[in-house]
Amino acid sequence: MFFESRIFRGWYAGMMLLWLLLFATLSSIPFLLDHWHYPAIMVLGAFVAGLTPEGGGAVAFPVLSVFFEIEREMARDFSLMIQSVGMTSASIWILSRKGRRLATYRPLLWMIPVSFLGFVLGMALLQTIPVFIIQALFLSLIMTFALAYVSSTHRGDRLVLQPSGVGDHAMLVGVLIAGGMCASLFGTGADIVLYTMLVTRFRMDEKVATHMSIMVMAAISVLGYGYRFFWDGDITDYQVRTWLCAYPVVLFMAPFGSYILHKLNVEWMLRGIVALNIFQLGYFNLKNPSWEKFAWSGGFSVVLFAIFWLSLTRMTRQRRAPGLG
Repeated sequence: MFFESRIFRGWYAGMMLLWLLLFATLSSIPFLLDHWHYPAIMVLGAFVAGLTPEGGGAVAFPVLSVFFEIEREMARDFSLMIQSVGMTSASIWILSRKGRRLATYRPLLWMIPVSFLGFVLGMALLQTIPVFIIQALFLSLIMTFALAYVSSTHRGDRLVLQPSGVGDHAMLVGVLIAGGMCASLFGTGADIVLYTMLVTRFRMDEKVATHMSIMVMAAISVLGYGYRFFWDGDITDYQVRTWLCAYPVVLFMAPFGSYILHKLNVEWMLRGIVALNIFQLGYFNLKNPSWEKFAWSGGFSVVLFAIFWLSLTRMTRQRRAPGLG
């Protein structure tokens, strides 16, 4: 049952009470009605966040920055803010389920600080990149990963992360820093990058890898939101009010997506994500088309698909080779 965990029920009730207090103090019903598209977007976005290795920002960022032409920084911040509630809620649902082996998630204790370091570096070094290049990179990243993954024949089966030697640990550190830097640009992406590494290099079970990527992105969202609010001081009252519009939606939909993940055929879920991502990339290129947009999105797509495809193909060969586990 969805609400079987006493811990999750307590969390959900407490967070709903907090939302009522914040909404009554900082927002209003007329504002919610005028900004109905924020909770509407996150019905799908939060569901995707709990169901897949793509965070809610994988829907929120492109919809807000490409479809609604909201400034890239505001779309990124909204993604972080909303995931800080939704993906944290999904994480608590995952960790509080009966029979959950908490030791499986012990590596997150060092993964999260490393990924947040990448976020801080990204905030310091990457923010002057032109917006359309950032949009092209992000849309290409989520589309090519999902397409390569669905097209591959491999599926991992390991339930525990098993890095061996300095090389594996160095690779994980590099990927986590890169993921944090992605999050500094898009408000999401750390989960996709980590998931790719877990299911390819370390051949982990999809659902366990999805859970770990959700938890890393939840933590980076909370820390990133805090960084933007307390360190940069750039979160406006308007952003807080739009966050409150979508807050109760993601509080329920993200853990509900994790619940459905245990019931759903994973292949159908992945095909749906591919279709959504192809549509988003197509819309980006066809809205105010230019050769620069086609060139950057096309170049990113070719390179990223090749990287993902080669990684997954290599894993498939390793699984088929005799004596390899």
